Amino acid sequence: MGSNIYGVEAAAQVYFGIPAAELSLAQASLLAGLPNDPVNLDPYTHWQASKRRQAYVLQRLVEEGHLSRPQAERAAAEELAVRSRQQGIVAAPHALFWLAAQLPTAHPAMLRTTIDRPLQRFVEAQVQQIVQSLANNQVQQAAALVIHNPTGEVLAYVGSPDYFAANDVSRNDGVQALRQPGSTLKPFLYQFALETGTIQSNTILPDVPTRYGIPGARVYSPVDYSEVFHGPMRVRAALANSLNVPAVRVLEQVGVAPFLTRLRQIGFRHLTQSSEHYGLGLALGSGEVSLWELARAYLTLARQGDGIEPTLLPRADWSRSDSGQLTDAAIPGAAASSLAALPPSPTWALIRQMLSDRHARALSFGVDSVLNLPFQTAVKTGTSSDFRDTWTVGFSADYTVATWVGNFSGESMRQVSGVMGAAPLWQRILLHLHQAQEPPAFSPLGNDWVKRPICAISGYKPTPDCPTVVDEYLAPKDLLEYERSAQKGFQLPPVYNEWLASQPETPETSPALRILVPREDDYFVLEPAAGQAARLAFKVVAQAGEPVVWRLNGQPLKTGTEPEFFWTMQPGSWSLEVQSGERRDRVQFQVQPAEDWGGRSGFSRIESNQPNDQR
Repeated sequence: MGSNIYGVEAAAQVYFGIPAAELSLAQASLLAGLPNDPVNLDPYTHWQASKRRQAYVLQRLVEEGHLSRPQAERAAAEELAVRSRQQGIVAAPHALFWLAAQLPTAHPAMLRTTIDRPLQRFVEAQVQQIVQSLANNQVQQAAALVIHNPTGEVLAYVGSPDYFAANDVSRNDGVQALRQPGSTLKPFLYQFALETGTIQSNTILPDVPTRYGIPGARVYSPVDYSEVFHGPMRVRAALANSLNVPAVRVLEQVGVAPFLTRLRQIGFRHLTQSSEHYGLGLALGSGEVSLWELARAYLTLARQGDGIEPTLLPRADWSRSDSGQLTDAAIPGAAASSLAALPPSPTWALIRQMLSDRHARALSFGVDSVLNLPFQTAVKTGTSSDFRDTWTVGFSADYTVATWVGNFSGESMRQVSGVMGAAPLWQRILLHLHQAQEPPAFSPLGNDWVKRPICAISGYKPTPDCPTVVDEYLAPKDLLEYERSAQKGFQLPPVYNEWLASQPETPETSPALRILVPREDDYFVLEPAAGQAARLAFKVVAQAGEPVVWRLNGQPLKTGTEPEFFWTMQPGSWSLEVQSGERRDRVQFQVQPAEDWGGRSGFSRIESNQPNDQR
């Protein structure tokens, strides 16, 4: 019926403010013409066209004998005025239009929604204020969603700052729009990796320069928002500080396809492409999801893996089966789909605890940031590539709040990250929700986890040579290995060589003799056009001033104190060895002509425009 209105009754209420049964002939004939072309006959935007269509309807009624000519002429001449858009909808227009599109044909004439009108008005005002405050940063739009955790009922749904604004773009629904989610998927990656045993809570992840070979002889090198590599990082710190390099490493270990399956299980139904399409960038938001889907996933996290569909219709109003249990068929339209049942796992509670740890995220956000509230919450931010989208999603024990700030056009904002854009909106909403009474604290981890001191560099049980000791929660099944780990000593593996070379030397990090480039199992492609000019830089870390002997496949190359040596590339399998006194290091690598390159197996495809998320 035009203006995203469905049904004659709704049109009568919105356009004229009366029930359909009380419409005059003039009003009824105007509405009768709208379904023929709801867009171009919309009374709000095409009044003259709708009046011409009304005249056609009246003429047909006369021709078919339903009206006399004088009756039709009086109806055509009657002065009509449609109500303003906003008068016809008292609250949450985006939510009502979205809900209307979900309803089956045979639905009740009147439905009660879960929208809390005072809360809805507050959230709308905050969305408008946030956009106004960031206008100089090229921010035009924002959206927010508030869900009650125990029931999944949606209490506030704001799709744009003002649905009734003169520009049509404000009718876009930011809650349902598909955008790149940045880092907001990382909690589910780490939860899945912990659940499957791919990593443990005391695993140390290298935040170091890392390169992944992909088809087409390209290299994908993820970087962090700060463009600084931090070396050994605990799982807790890597997640809380939203570091990209550790997340990509975890996804490579978990596998893109299994993680994609898990995301679909928790409700990301718009991730419809193959795992090869998303590649390792899936850890950083290479797919497109909606704010509704993100809120639903974080609701699952808040409920510790017990997924539930958000709904705009009160569950108390749902029909029940003969057994008294709620059924999908009984739910009127919205929320009729169900989430996959997930296996019970204590890892959900651990991820929630990590996301509520303000000290764990201090590296990126500081101890006292906009993410820290006076009561316990778990929260994650995200920013898509080129500052196109900023997100903050989190929850207290009672409510899940999801916020987005950006532009419907896809235009980049000016240096607005998740903590600058969406986080203040998220904070305001949660503070308002709990202004009368603080929520209860999250339930304790219980016997599923035990706290133990670990070395922050190795993840092992601390020994006297460990420079930093922190507490971490361990699974009881990992305690035996934890006790044995104290005998492993303290030595960073070769993956840290390049990072170590860029650090100021200390007694703990001073290198012995290590090859930086190439690395073990590196694979180089020799382009035909390069000919004999293609050279590879061999790099080594050694004690300053000590001579180093270089050998390739056992044959001497050079002896000297310089840390770098250039070698003209030749196809084949090679073993590079360096020696200084009694110390040695060796790596294996390959060089292949480009015509033999078919893309190494075991690497996912990463498009050249994959995002490096900014927190």
